[in-house]
Amino acid sequence: MEKNAKIYVAGHRGMVGSAIVRELQREGYHNLVTRTHQELDLCRQEKVEAFFAEEKPEYVFLAAAKVGGIAANAEMPADFLYENMMPEMNVVHSAWQSGVKKLEFLGSSCIYPRMAPQPMTESCLLTSALEKTNEGYALAKISGLKYCEYLDRQYGLDYISVMPTNLYGPNDNYHPRHSHVLPALIRRFHEAKMQKLPSVTCWGDGSPLREFLYVDDLAELCVFLMNHYSGQETVNAGTGKELTIRELTEKVASIIGYEGEILWDSSMPNGTPRKLLDVSKAEALGWKAKTSLDEGIRLTYEDFLNNPMRAER
Repeated sequence: MEKNAKIYVAGHRGMVGSAIVRELQREGYHNLVTRTHQELDLCRQEKVEAFFAEEKPEYVFLAAAKVGGIAANAEMPADFLYENMMPEMNVVHSAWQSGVKKLEFLGSSCIYPRMAPQPMTESCLLTSALEKTNEGYALAKISGLKYCEYLDRQYGLDYISVMPTNLYGPNDNYHPRHSHVLPALIRRFHEAKMQKLPSVTCWGDGSPLREFLYVDDLAELCVFLMNHYSGQETVNAGTGKELTIRELTEKVASIIGYEGEILWDSSMPNGTPRKLLDVSKAEALGWKAKTSLDEGIRLTYEDFLNNPMRAER
């Protein structure tokens, strides 16, 4: 990307989009185009087409998405399918029609099969059944990356995709029920500490293994790939390291300073047993995650404390 290129970041107020904006600005890109949801509803095709016709961005980072944890995905599968599928298709199609030079689509590691061989390589996509609790979201993300792949195959477009593992960091969603596991734990243990609660009950039995990537590390990879990668196959983004949810829970409690008892409700779902990405492809291209989990959790907790609107909702 040329330094003066016009770049559209879709979803710039979300955790991923805002991190991409920070990284672009850090690297000297300042001709950025953004729109809030109120200014541009990406579910409305005619509005998206008009936006691209007017602004004519040269590069697009598609980070807009409806995201949530196990509870949100299980309770609202129709919403997660529609509110991810429509923006993806509208943005990618309009980018193609308006002559965007390159587009990068942001997906999620939940696209891979529930029982995929571990660690999961990019080639294991669609080899067996998905995890049911987030199937709607996964199907939407698979459709988005496949549309980019098909446009490349059929028309020679340089539209790429990146599939990050579990993300966390500044501007995360700390909703008590609809957030992902790490921000949910930060909120829960902070409130337990403030209220001096004797115990905190967590979902499942703590046995699932998970990998976590600090969002600024992902943003660095996203800009790197836009400049250095072309190909129909997606690129995994992760750390290559995992820990159990029980270990994560104990780590978050320790960093926040909660000293009460941690209990487990095994009647609640665990989700996928294990979800580790093979990141050898990204590392072979020259990228590696930098932020340790402990440091990332500390930085995320600072964001939670210093952003009242995030902390209170």
